[in-house]
Amino acid sequence: MVRQLGENMKLPTNVTIYEVGPRDGLQNEARQVPTTDKIRFIDALVAAGIRDIEITSFVSPKWIPQLADAVEVARGVKRPAGVRMSALVPNRRGLDTALAAGMKEIAVFLSASETHNKKNVNKSIADTLVAFDEVIPHARKANVPVRAYVSTVFGCPYEGDVDPARSVALTGQLRDMGVYQVSLGDTIGVANPQQVEDVLGRVLAVHPADSVAVHFHDTQGTALANCLVALTMGITTIDSAAGGLGGCPYAPGASGNLATEDVVAMLHAMNIKTGIDLDKLTEASRSASAFVGHELPSKYLKAHLGKQARARRRAEHGG
Repeated sequence: MVRQLGENMKLPTNVTIYEVGPRDGLQNEARQVPTTDKIRFIDALVAAGIRDIEITSFVSPKWIPQLADAVEVARGVKRPAGVRMSALVPNRRGLDTALAAGMKEIAVFLSASETHNKKNVNKSIADTLVAFDEVIPHARKANVPVRAYVSTVFGCPYEGDVDPARSVALTGQLRDMGVYQVSLGDTIGVANPQQVEDVLGRVLAVHPADSVAVHFHDTQGTALANCLVALTMGITTIDSAAGGLGGCPYAPGASGNLATEDVVAMLHAMNIKTGIDLDKLTEASRSASAFVGHELPSKYLKAHLGKQARARRRAEHGG
């Protein structure tokens, strides 16, 4: 049986982009990015119309030295009305530091794979969930919403295939603990559209779509196709990173995140609203490429820069 797309494909009218470039993107960069550049980058993303941004992580500088300036970033960014800024926290100490720095939303993280979880946070999944008891209730008591990431949902660099039942169960446990949304991550970028349909189908059979987000990496070039499947299943929050920044320091071979401008360009072409100015977003990504010191993988950014270069050459040669 052939499934038809087109007029039979149900898509949302609005999608929320959850920008993770300033944290998930920059944490894997070899170059130490100056705090002032990070703040300018975040300000530029806000100016582009992004309203949900993960700006940093309050982890030990010993583990993620690129984010050692979390307090300075949190205190230095502008916080316009209607913009939600979050920070990743690994434990109660990180939570307390984040709250003292003025954070109004936090995120917690774990893996669907035991081996990746131990490599990432040096704990079993069960022990990580116990540790969340020292974070999530205290955050909620302070009226700070908590989001959660579940990594390696679609495959693990150490274990290979991951049982989808783990993601269903973890989503339920996290929601029971008070997390408002669970972002399901393809940490090494191995998911395919059929697999996304299978895993999300299992999760959404138990949990409402607005409590679930997707977080794809583009290792095999399938991130946009995977997003499209998620959209047709009712998902309306997509994590992405400007320019395609990122990777995972504990996932060998993982490439960057889905580029924000790539997914926004696709959504706008399908008349799905995001509230984002694509030109301003692309300029923010261009600035990020300059301060990290290398070309970023975003296809839309490369096309944009190529178009600008051709226009300059025509101008220099009189049209």
